[in-house]
Amino acid sequence: MNKSNGEILEVIRFPSPNPNVKLKEITYLSNGLRVKGMLAEPKNQVVTDGFLYLRGGIKNVGKVRPARIAQFAQEGFIVFAPYYRGNQGGEGNEDFAGDDREDAFAAFQLLKSLPTVKQVHIFGFSRGGVMALLTGIKFPEAASLCTWGGVSDMSLTYMERKDLRRMLKRVIGGTPSKFPERYESRTPLYELEKLEAPVLIIHGVNDYNVSIEHAYRLERQLKELNKPAESWYFDEFTHYFPPAVNRKVVQDLTKWMKNQSKRW
Repeated sequence: MNKSNGEILEVIRFPSPNPNVKLKEITYLSNGLRVKGMLAEPKNQVVTDGFLYLRGGIKNVGKVRPARIAQFAQEGFIVFAPYYRGNQGGEGNEDFAGDDREDAFAAFQLLKSLPTVKQVHIFGFSRGGVMALLTGIKFPEAASLCTWGGVSDMSLTYMERKDLRRMLKRVIGGTPSKFPERYESRTPLYELEKLEAPVLIIHGVNDYNVSIEHAYRLERQLKELNKPAESWYFDEFTHYFPPAVNRKVVQDLTKWMKNQSKRW
């Protein structure tokens, strides 16, 4: 692993939508590339836990939103959200959980290196679910891991999302039948035995962006391996929860994370 991964190269203050949270845009190193991300810190917090926020989407779809990052920092975490390579002025090209997973790994190292961070929790939304699981596999010392509406099987995404097939073929180089190994390498289900962190799975049963089957497959595999896992399924919701429910789930999941911290 590159020792300079996660090294901070540039810090720019960013206007915060939340008076209790400071925001900064960070440029950091990821395998030699200058990649950007957003750091959110509670104003009155000295030493606390880190929260790695792994966004969904690709390029301008699912961009990191300052208000969302601040929402998690408001709960008492130091939050870092990588934009992934090639986005918002960062170098390189995003490739949907291929080499760009290194940006998540380097972001984990960045958080760990901060003197104000005790331990690091991992959170992934949508495509970020795969990134979160791959990061948890890479860093077994992670305090906890939460995937919300998260992808767990990249071949399943190809099968379900006809609208994404063109993009997937472009960034991955072909279809699952032509390049099964490329899809498997982006599918953390095959390596879950290396995962040590307790996992929380949050999913809307009516999710048509990332089907509930992704959550079921992840839960089944974790239970077969006797890994600590908890699932919160919401029968009435899709990929996006109503604002009031969303806020409540954020409070509940951050409380769950803080409870996992106590096991260390």
